[in-house]
Amino acid sequence: MTVDDPTTDYDIFDPEFVADPYPTYAQLRDECPIAHTERWGGSWLPTGYETIRELAADVDHFSSLSPIVVPLAAIDGSDADADASDNPFPDVSAPPISTDPPDHSWARRLILPVFAPAVVKKYEDSTRDLCNQLIDGFIATGRADAGTDYAQQIPVRVIATMLGVGTDRSDEFVGWVRGILEQGLTDPEVRMTHRINILQFFQEQIADRRANPREDDLITDLVQAEIEGEPIPDAHILGTCFLMLVAGIDTTWSAIGSSLWHMAQHPEHRAQLREQPELWPSAVEELLRAYAPVTMARVLTEDVDFQGCPMKGGDRVLMAFPAANRDPEVFENPDDVILDREHNRHLAFGSGIHRCAGSNLARLELRVALQTFLERIPEFELADPDAVTWAGGQVHGPRVCEVVFPTG
Repeated sequence: MTVDDPTTDYDIFDPEFVADPYPTYAQLRDECPIAHTERWGGSWLPTGYETIRELAADVDHFSSLSPIVVPLAAIDGSDADADASDNPFPDVSAPPISTDPPDHSWARRLILPVFAPAVVKKYEDSTRDLCNQLIDGFIATGRADAGTDYAQQIPVRVIATMLGVGTDRSDEFVGWVRGILEQGLTDPEVRMTHRINILQFFQEQIADRRANPREDDLITDLVQAEIEGEPIPDAHILGTCFLMLVAGIDTTWSAIGSSLWHMAQHPEHRAQLREQPELWPSAVEELLRAYAPVTMARVLTEDVDFQGCPMKGGDRVLMAFPAANRDPEVFENPDDVILDREHNRHLAFGSGIHRCAGSNLARLELRVALQTFLERIPEFELADPDAVTWAGGQVHGPRVCEVVFPTG
């Protein structure tokens, strides 16, 4: 069913919206800053920067226990947003992203040290080596899929290394994650299948670490960790590993892919970075702002009138960080990519207590991936702009993105 008026009937899976959501966000911001739809179980969609920040800060009324943008009840007729009755892991969520206070505090504190700047810095050389190896595989052909041949391959291997699970199953990991965040968003059977695959895999890994602890291994660290003198419950460890894999792959892959899609169409920006390498930090922030990949959901804990909208307990609210990052009230010329933008308090990593714990790692991966690609392949363009395909819903980014470049 086509969308005639997004102010009353938006569809986050509409093909035109998935390919380019920004015109719709702009229309909503002008005509209906907090829109509502009955599609996909019903939801609210605020589009203003300050509105989304306010919503993210209100953890009393907007719960994070169900951050998926489409509840299972909307697609399988179940009575609650819960997994199927044959789910062998009914108590496993994805902490800390799916926890509310007070549990959120210790769940986040558990993983923050792993993503401290000094800690993630040690992955820079290996990430650069990986990027060069990937480019070695296609540079002689003059053609590559910037999505699947390059962007997709980087975060999955970095996360696998952090978790200590090796990289030989990277393609399988990507398939599982895509099954949850792409097709699984609208197909509960697919979502459940891939969720179980991931959790069974990590269940085996956790058992192995208990028997055979390892050095410099996140799963071992979680198994050995304690909170107030008590070991971390297995369900929590499972959920944290699940989050690392799912959130760590698709989001960064999408950010890298979107940035390469942009660079393929803007030789002036490639030249600017060659001539002014000191701009790399601000360039990374600007690309994150302009192409923020993530939309998260919150669920109302009770009836509330939020900025004039009569929201009901159980209603779902979509925090579209990509919309916030294009708000002209906050960002001058928001639809333009300005690599030396001075004021850039973007929300690509979210806002409030649930701001992405892995932001330092994501920044590193994005910067190294782009630097290496532009150093090795300074001139490239899209093979066919109309052939680029996009994923949407929860995570927005290109999936097929063929580029061509000179050889020799």
